[in-house]
Amino acid sequence: MYQHQNLISFPPDANRVMSANNNGMMNYVAGYPQEVDVKLKKLAFFDILGTLVNPSLLTPTSSQRLHENTLYFTLSPSQATDIASNRDIRNVSRVDYTVQVQLRFCLMDTTTEQDDYFPPNISVKVNGKQCQLPNPIPTNKPGVEPKRPPRPVNITGNVKLSPLVPNTVQVSWCTEFNRGHVASIYLVKKLTSMQLLQRLKTKGIKAADVTRALIKDKLKEDADCEIATTMLRVSLICPLGKMRMTTPCRASTCSHLQCFDACLYLQMNERKPTWNCPVCDKQAIYENLVIDGYFQEVIASKNLGADSNEIQLHEDGSWSAHVLKSDTQALDTPVKSLMANVEIISDDLVISTKCASSENAANNQGAAEPSSTTGETVDLTLSDSDEDLPLKRKQNSGNSNR
Repeated sequence: MYQHQNLISFPPDANRVMSANNNGMMNYVAGYPQEVDVKLKKLAFFDILGTLVNPSLLTPTSSQRLHENTLYFTLSPSQATDIASNRDIRNVSRVDYTVQVQLRFCLMDTTTEQDDYFPPNISVKVNGKQCQLPNPIPTNKPGVEPKRPPRPVNITGNVKLSPLVPNTVQVSWCTEFNRGHVASIYLVKKLTSMQLLQRLKTKGIKAADVTRALIKDKLKEDADCEIATTMLRVSLICPLGKMRMTTPCRASTCSHLQCFDACLYLQMNERKPTWNCPVCDKQAIYENLVIDGYFQEVIASKNLGADSNEIQLHEDGSWSAHVLKSDTQALDTPVKSLMANVEIISDDLVISTKCASSENAANNQGAAEPSSTTGETVDLTLSDSDEDLPLKRKQNSGNSNR
């Protein structure tokens, strides 16, 4: 990693006059931002090689709403060489850089790490050339200005790759009520989804015993619950690619057992970084991803058929391939003697059954006697809108016997 660090530099004849604003904060009236202790969130697809401009507060320069500040930085000889030697010139119309100069904006907030955030009506010129920014996201709300997606800006194409020539970045923007904005510039190395996947594998695989203990905990019988959970049914199909997973993973912050394919998830976020879990839609950032050793063993097992895409998890932490039944077989399954229910627990489909007690059987007129002393598993696949279907079936069966 580079040890060289460029701070904001000013021309020797710059008049740096300071004044206090309404909040008592000192501003550079001449339009030169001041450094602030703001930390931006790490971007998974970029390694920071050096800081060219520390996070600096964009400061108003007049009483008008539109303002302009200028950032200055100079590359070191090694930085300039690194950028020039890591570029792909095969595409004549567009040169791709692996080592990039990256401009980032965020809100002025020192309490937590900040996401990228563009000020309103922002415009950027690098060495006098207009810089392409992410296109604003359209909105149908009247009077609401469209916001740009929160992404860094690659300004490498307009940077002078010389250690002797300073670079200027002119930023014009509009102020927001009760909000300040920060700009910073970094030298970064762009990574690919395959590189991140390899790092994820190198970090280590979550032990199968950890997941096995989680399965036992989920299926642990609750004495206060009328329904005894006997098994969990989990899909081996990735919700993103709709095919069997090869590298099952999930975020450590997720509470469900269902996994998704790490390779597809990283490829999706390489194109459009959202970092939302495809199972529960909660945040699943790269730093929290873990490969699940239990499901990796399941997928590699010889006991899993080529067409078996669902498994059943049992109380002892073991698993078995789920055999799909036809509709006729499912309907012929005697259900009068069972109290059956299907619950969604932490986004996993839970198949739960329990024999009806003698007291409940007496109160439930028209119910047949149990055909055996052991509970039977009822396959019910329900959508969120069909949660009351088991109750309706029980009522219908009772009415038919009257």
